[in-house]
Amino acid sequence: MAARTTKTPVIEIQARPGLPLGMPAAVFLRDYWQKRPLLIRGAFPDFETPVQPEDLAGLACEETALSRLITHDRATDGWSVRTGPFQEDEFPGMPDHDWTLLVQDVDKWDADVRALVNHFNFLPRWRMDDVMISFAATGGSVGAHVDQYDVFLLQAYGHRRWQIDASESTKGKRPPLDFRDDVELKLLRRFKPTHDWVLEPGDMLYLPPNVPHNGVAEDPCLTFSFGMRAPASAELISDYLDTLIEGADESIRYQDPDLKLPEDPNEIDVLAMNRVVEALNAIRMNDPDKLGDWFGRFITTYRAAGDVVAGADPLPREEIEAALATGLDLQRHPWARMAWRRAKRGASLYCSGLEFALPVKDAQLLAATEQLGGPLYLKLSAKGRDAVQALVAGGYYQLFDPNAIDEDFDDEEDDVEDGHFAEDAVVDGTDSIEVMHDATVEADVHEVTIHEDGIEVIVDFDDTDDTDDQDDGKPV
Repeated sequence: MAARTTKTPVIEIQARPGLPLGMPAAVFLRDYWQKRPLLIRGAFPDFETPVQPEDLAGLACEETALSRLITHDRATDGWSVRTGPFQEDEFPGMPDHDWTLLVQDVDKWDADVRALVNHFNFLPRWRMDDVMISFAATGGSVGAHVDQYDVFLLQAYGHRRWQIDASESTKGKRPPLDFRDDVELKLLRRFKPTHDWVLEPGDMLYLPPNVPHNGVAEDPCLTFSFGMRAPASAELISDYLDTLIEGADESIRYQDPDLKLPEDPNEIDVLAMNRVVEALNAIRMNDPDKLGDWFGRFITTYRAAGDVVAGADPLPREEIEAALATGLDLQRHPWARMAWRRAKRGASLYCSGLEFALPVKDAQLLAATEQLGGPLYLKLSAKGRDAVQALVAGGYYQLFDPNAIDEDFDDEEDDVEDGHFAEDAVVDGTDSIEVMHDATVEADVHEVTIHEDGIEVIVDFDDTDDTDDQDDGKPV
């Protein structure tokens, strides 16, 4: 009987209509996810970048943006790294070759970039870490290296040559992963590529962890890097132990009621070590809900971007509900991370390290909804609305008017102002709206004013009762 041959999956494929991965997502997860790299030609057909190089440079000048500038000296093979924020006048004087600007968390700043994350819904959303965007001048690179996490590299603008070493997945031979000791970057000492491609806009390269790769700009180009969060075991253990210590029962201690006369009083014998293990086992989180709640809080706590800051005077629930009834929405803060988990009773919703016990439908709805309007809010139970109130008070949701968005923002000049990308019109929650219960009251947006730190929406309340001496409008 002839031996059955196993067909090795291809490493380059063409995307097809309805199959952006070039195959069903289940097949990709089975054959490629954390197993082997894959180049997908035309994964994003006719792709047009929502971010231009000058936009990225503007963002790199922001105090709270995480940015790096990497330059390469070809003559000496030397590398230098600088971290932002940078000055606006630095970039016009940069050479036209051999440097790269990288900015992390661009999805937290730009709604169009954030929307691209929806293309990866075949993966758990809580696994997505951030969207990093790099601009490289011709010849720009960050050197041959490996990542400890899965990454999808989408070519957004220009062309980049990618070389990878896929010898482990194709030949079962693990490549050398030792680093150079003469540069401040973790660059591979040896790199022997097995594949060499040039990507154009819309092409995407998937790389599992520990695949050596090197990308060099063929011309000025932008690359979007969708990186997955993969906590190291030390990070998990550290946070887990902090939780154990915080909730530890002081009455659980080392005990030895069965103590016998020791042969040597200076020896830590096997029986003593058995008692140590017993004491440690007594404080383990054997309850699946407690363990799950710890992980939910841990994985939704974003450890790189800035903190979400609560407003000084949170709006009362009745004012939030009145605002939703007039057509305003609650917009989730871009730095807020959400996930949910089924519990023994109902579900737990996690938001940036916070935890809420909710019905399953509430947890599903809130975790999946970045923009919460009146109709969806009405679907929530009382517990769900309590959670929304707490999230608004914490700054994780903000009121905004979806009808007050000027999509043009004076063409391209106002797309980025002072390094800030144009976002939806956020309503300042430090003021309040007047709550009126008369059925004849109507509300309409009266005026929108753009300030340095936000957009103020003036709402007109038209009350048919002439005896009412309310002001014409009040800032929301």
